[in-house]
Amino acid sequence: MSQRKQGPLAGIKVLEFGQIAAGPFAGLLFADLGADVVKVERPDVGDSMREWPPFFSNEDGEAYSSNFSSLNRNKRSIAVDFKSADQLARLQALCAKADVIVENYRPGVLKKFGLGYETLVKSNPKLVYCSISGYGQEGIYSQKGAFDVTIQAISGLMSVTGEEQGEPVKCGVPVADFVAGLYGAYSVVAAILQASQTGVGSYIDCSMLGSVLGISALQTSEYYGNGIAPKRLGSAHPRNAPYQGYHGSDKPFVIAAGNDKLWREVCAVAELPALADDPRFANQTLRARHQKELAALLQEVFRSKTAGEWLELFDARGVPCAPINTFEDILADKAVAESGLLHELQLPNQTRTTTVGYPVKLSGYDFQIYRQPPLKGEHTAELFDEWGV
Repeated sequence: MSQRKQGPLAGIKVLEFGQIAAGPFAGLLFADLGADVVKVERPDVGDSMREWPPFFSNEDGEAYSSNFSSLNRNKRSIAVDFKSADQLARLQALCAKADVIVENYRPGVLKKFGLGYETLVKSNPKLVYCSISGYGQEGIYSQKGAFDVTIQAISGLMSVTGEEQGEPVKCGVPVADFVAGLYGAYSVVAAILQASQTGVGSYIDCSMLGSVLGISALQTSEYYGNGIAPKRLGSAHPRNAPYQGYHGSDKPFVIAAGNDKLWREVCAVAELPALADDPRFANQTLRARHQKELAALLQEVFRSKTAGEWLELFDARGVPCAPINTFEDILADKAVAESGLLHELQLPNQTRTTTVGYPVKLSGYDFQIYRQPPLKGEHTAELFDEWGV
């Protein structure tokens, strides 16, 4: 690895009791900005995402999970047997040295081992402790099992995802896991600032359900506004049109004409000037109300040219538009390559892959990968010695 550059969170010590996605993603955000993030794993199973394919294997057949590597770069790993009194005591002492603990075990699990906030804060009053769970630490659902798909289902997210006449579908990206990680990490940074000013830490109860509802502000406000639950509209929008996917002669594309000016540009590109003054489409509200009629009229025209030809015409007139890419398409896009988002990542078995780095640019700090994702327990002796435990 190249010489490490100090990130804005340098000096912050984080213990991550994380599995699969939500907790490890929060830990990744801290690590990417320079915090010392230590992944606490059990020596037998560790983080079960280590077993998720695809794998990169070296000449000796040693395999390493690509999925695991994407969420665990820039971290260290220690292996601790919670059933060993001596090892558990050392871990508890380690927690006294931490600034932050992030965990996404089922509520109550870590308390059984003396690793709950109420116990640890006695010896570490500035501790910021973030628990990420499906439904929060209290309430009738607190002990209910949760994975991303179940939270997408119960939260209402699946009810607005998919075609109008089709079945509810899961978003292809694990939104519930990752948005909980984002809310958790954001709250931790706020609590670190508060602790630095007051000397008192915080306990953060971050639920996946609450996080998904938090990002569903438009849908919840729509329901409270008219008393009707939002519904699936495919790629269309309940309050804007034309604002959806269409088919060119070869493949689909999307346009988003979110105001009257852009609507008139669409009419010009489609060579349908009469539509601009059609009373059915006179303003945004009316276009949304009559969007099925509007979509049918536009689709008839859009089949006459390729998606690329239409996108070039819309771009020339400033109408927001895009191809409907696969991940293969977008990762090969020149704009992504030139953005600096893609980074080479060396794995512990000496194989290499590509990963998407921290996506936000901060003045004075250039993201880098300064630690390869760890082997399970790779840094146990080093870390306990370094932290003086």
